[in-house]
Amino acid sequence: MIKVLIAEDQAMIRGALAALLAIEDDIEVVAQVDRGDGVVEAAVKANPDVALLDIEMPGQDGITAAAELRKRLPSCRVLILTVFGRPGYLRRAVDAGISGFLLKDAPPDQLAAAIRRTARGERVVDSQLALAALSEGSSPLTPRERDVLAMSTRGASVEEIARSLRLTNGTVRNHLSIAIQKLNARNRTEAARIAEEKGWL
Repeated sequence: MIKVLIAEDQAMIRGALAALLAIEDDIEVVAQVDRGDGVVEAAVKANPDVALLDIEMPGQDGITAAAELRKRLPSCRVLILTVFGRPGYLRRAVDAGISGFLLKDAPPDQLAAAIRRTARGERVVDSQLALAALSEGSSPLTPRERDVLAMSTRGASVEEIARSLRLTNGTVRNHLSIAIQKLNARNRTEAARIAEEKGWL
């Protein structure tokens, strides 16, 4: 029996996934969470074989949760299930040690098959997304530039970003300026939009 943890913040989708997997004879949903920062704790308790994680969740995004889960519970393989088919997300997810990346618009029968393949240790990645990720290249942003740009997308001022990240205002402006140049953007709003569309934030 393949034990599965589902992490999805939308209750209806989480319930639908659990119901869909309950039909399968060889898959058992052993835990469900609605926040990214609840994934590791739930997984340590339930000891799933596969964790099915959404990317955008409150508390912590699914890719960060996947990286933590790989450290705390290496036996658990991670399958990302998302509506966001962004090449940058795939690259970040692979760097975080995920085993698979599946889009939510895939046919339902592909989900159970992907879980079985992931449990066997195979890598499962949507082929179109894999091609897009290869052609897109990796993010030119440093982790700090990404942090500063991500906070700026939420409307934070330079002063707020500096306080939150324990940087000086000048350092924040410098990171923003470099990120804008790297992305060939006119301003930080455009830079943030470009980075978000590519899945680099």
